[in-house]
Amino acid sequence: MYKSIETTGKTEEEAIQAALALLGLDRDEISVEILERAKPGFLGIGSSPARIKVTYEAEDDFVVKIRDFLEGLLSRMGSDAKAEITAKDETTFLVNLTGDNLGPLIGRRGETLDAIQHLTNFSINRATGGKHLRISIDAEDYRSKREQSLESLAKKVAGKVLKYRKNMTLEPMNSYERHVIHTALQEFEGVTTYSVGTEPNRRVVIAYGRARGPRQDSRPKR
Repeated sequence: MYKSIETTGKTEEEAIQAALALLGLDRDEISVEILERAKPGFLGIGSSPARIKVTYEAEDDFVVKIRDFLEGLLSRMGSDAKAEITAKDETTFLVNLTGDNLGPLIGRRGETLDAIQHLTNFSINRATGGKHLRISIDAEDYRSKREQSLESLAKKVAGKVLKYRKNMTLEPMNSYERHVIHTALQEFEGVTTYSVGTEPNRRVVIAYGRARGPRQDSRPKR
């Protein structure tokens, strides 16, 4: 996003330098519009300073808040990982953690990564004053790789269900992973899916035929 400020100086150059000092930026990071040129006057009478408008690219306030919270949290976890944040739209932010040894931040089946994402969403949304944000956190493309793995697993197991005409139950998964399984097989001819059990041990059943089981999971927030 772009922001702008106005500054004044005895000359246009002094006004520019005042803006750079205030913003802590370099000359090539700003654009300048001269609003009023300096007027020297006569014997100092009737003189007026230069007034300029400086436009610069600034991070979204929410991006700053997300980065500050995450890097503070990661530091307390003993990690020097950094957060690269992209604003997908005004309320959706994609975060990619970068650095060395990210495995502990991902955890078994992404459980630690999910916990970091949950804490970040909770803390940031509590401080937004009612504007609900969606913050998705990933590391080393874990989530996209996990999705591909789950889709492959779903189709492999569905093939076995068709071959043996026998329902098969998958390992416990979180709501998002269950949603990936349901979506991957919604057009798969000859099988249906539904979930059984209670959290955190809720599982997807891949069933032979089109008989409906318990209601499927609704689409979760990623």
